Amino acid sequence: MSVSRHPGDNNRQKDMSYPVPSLPERLLDIDATTLPVFGKATDYPRGHRVARHSHNKGQLIYAVSGVMVVTSDEGQWVVPPTRAIWMPTGFVHGIRCVGDLQMRSLYVRPDVAPQLPSEPQAVGVSSLLRELILAAMKLGGDYAPDSRDGRLAALILDELQALPVLPLHLPQPSDARLQRICERLQQQPDDPATLEQWAQELSVDVKTLQRRFAKETGMTFGQWRQQSRLLHGLELLAGGEKIISVALALGYASPSAFATMFKRQFGQTPSEFFVQSAV
Repeated sequence: MSVSRHPGDNNRQKDMSYPVPSLPERLLDIDATTLPVFGKATDYPRGHRVARHSHNKGQLIYAVSGVMVVTSDEGQWVVPPTRAIWMPTGFVHGIRCVGDLQMRSLYVRPDVAPQLPSEPQAVGVSSLLRELILAAMKLGGDYAPDSRDGRLAALILDELQALPVLPLHLPQPSDARLQRICERLQQQPDDPATLEQWAQELSVDVKTLQRRFAKETGMTFGQWRQQSRLLHGLELLAGGEKIISVALALGYASPSAFATMFKRQFGQTPSEFFVQSAV
């Protein structure tokens, strides 16, 4: 996995100025174990929210079925099956379940894989890694490096280093003016207002907004709005909405216009994106 950073984001790895929420009691065993790699299976109902928390281990957050919205101070990701989120050690994050969720997580002690990315990323999950994740749910305690479980853990670490990074991230700005714009666009994805109109509403020069968008998100206003719409569309599709309804809700002129933009960004049509197959 390569690490992608946004311009001006060199100091955003972990914001320790905020108190880290305490870990729920049912998750305390994750931080307590000394195993280099282990797995945990958790099922959640539609609409469930996992409160913000962090771990002293890296976590690959994967769903066998269902769709997650994972949020952190670095932004948010919409994650369907065959995709996952790599969440490094110490990053505070929360999860919202779009549908009934079968979550299968891998936890990695940071000292055994220091080369893994230091920032959260959406990644593809191959058919091999999927089977390794499922096998990791049965890893025993205190396995020896030369045991079957130890070799399984070593193979998992090898596979984690080869995961492709995917464009499922929506960065969130810290500038109050940009936050106002982004909140409106997420609440009303079909809002057609231009950046010039926003500049007038906020009584600020349009070039200032352009510079701030580029600095804080690594995107132009138009790119951010498009990414927000597409990720919201992913969430709606995962909930069973028809493509025509999703396209209209997002402000696209037709389902074909939405499908074209979707494929341009994600490399697949909306229907292909949710197929359970190797990436």
